[in-house]
Amino acid sequence: MSDNVVLVEKLSKRYLLTHRLNQGGGFHRYQRFSDALVSAIRAPFRRQPKPDAPDAAREEFWALQDISFEIGRGEVVGVIGRNGAGKSTLLKILSRITEPTGGRVEIDGRVASLLEVGTGFHPELTGRENIFLNGAILGMTRGEIKKKFDEIVAFAEVEKFLDTTVKHYSSGMYVRLAFAVAAHLEPEILIVDEVLAVGDAEFQRKCLGKMQEVSKGGRTVLFVSHNMAAVSTLTTRGLVLNSGRLIFNGKTAEAIEHYVQLGNRADAPATTLGRGAHTAVIGARLLDPSGKPTRHYTPGQPLRLEVTFETDGTPGLSLEAFLLDPMRHKLALASLYQFHGCTLPGRAGRYGTIFELMPLWLASGAYVFDLATSVVNTNWDHYVEGLLEFEVVYSNPGGQSWDFKHSRGFGALALVSQSKPVFQPA
Repeated sequence: MSDNVVLVEKLSKRYLLTHRLNQGGGFHRYQRFSDALVSAIRAPFRRQPKPDAPDAAREEFWALQDISFEIGRGEVVGVIGRNGAGKSTLLKILSRITEPTGGRVEIDGRVASLLEVGTGFHPELTGRENIFLNGAILGMTRGEIKKKFDEIVAFAEVEKFLDTTVKHYSSGMYVRLAFAVAAHLEPEILIVDEVLAVGDAEFQRKCLGKMQEVSKGGRTVLFVSHNMAAVSTLTTRGLVLNSGRLIFNGKTAEAIEHYVQLGNRADAPATTLGRGAHTAVIGARLLDPSGKPTRHYTPGQPLRLEVTFETDGTPGLSLEAFLLDPMRHKLALASLYQFHGCTLPGRAGRYGTIFELMPLWLASGAYVFDLATSVVNTNWDHYVEGLLEFEVVYSNPGGQSWDFKHSRGFGALALVSQSKPVFQPA
């Protein structure tokens, strides 16, 4: 491998998905947990089809297809792409958690991975015991672990809970300790997924600083994130994945530009995900200033949201949109009725409308819109999680900033439309 510590050649990963026949003769491609629970309650003893039964169908899904690249010793490489691009699958294969379907991977050195909350820790062991367990897994002696023990505990800031079983830790405590262990026990290769988003802003800053320190020490870092500012600051090279394929391998700045352009081409509207008693949200798209579909939002510009929905004409229905961060914390709300006092059309049909929302100064990263229709002042009629995803790549394009001194005491920021939306038959 010469001076390369990671060699990937024609790597592929296939999953087999099983779909069950529904009563109409078609296949259930997806089933929500709530639907499965209701079915189980209604018919607890109904026989479920086996994967090879006649009333089941199997579908191939390729999470990765023919990926090849090399990573040199001491390189810091960003892996970027939209949700479902294959990033996590790639990291799991490199971490020896998942076996590939085809191709080969050669790794020279000890690998420490931080892929998701809970990975690598035993829930019934204390924080102290898990530190020694992880060190042993990495091939370190007890003496070597003891030398690093105080640094790990100080970095994770979990001294008071060190002898508490980690199953009682919050997600933030879990990630702090897991990252501290992975970064301080001197692996040759450190693999970090988006899981760092669980931590607070100060801890994320510490983690980025530690990864820079690790790379300067000659160790290799693979970093997956939707935060393009962090990717730009930390990495020197970027791998861009799309639908399981590697579409770009080069300098970080060029990789980010490919990622942005990829998002601008993603203009297919979403399909209907169920329906309520009176309505259904069919799809939503973000529009750029020229009216073209985009997955990229530049802070400081009006945020234009195009929504397509169906209604049976029942009076008193409203349309709502919720802005959330990657950890599904609600940041903002837009409401047709609450902000404008108007409701959905009183005639049955499919309609489209565009909300032009006030400019927002969002930080770099991934965001999502939940969309819902509701019966005014009562409850939801149809709620769809994650119907629209978009990215903020450059969070401060004009050099302006938000004055946080005047934001204390505010609740959720309201995404107020600048004008009443106009409904058009779709």
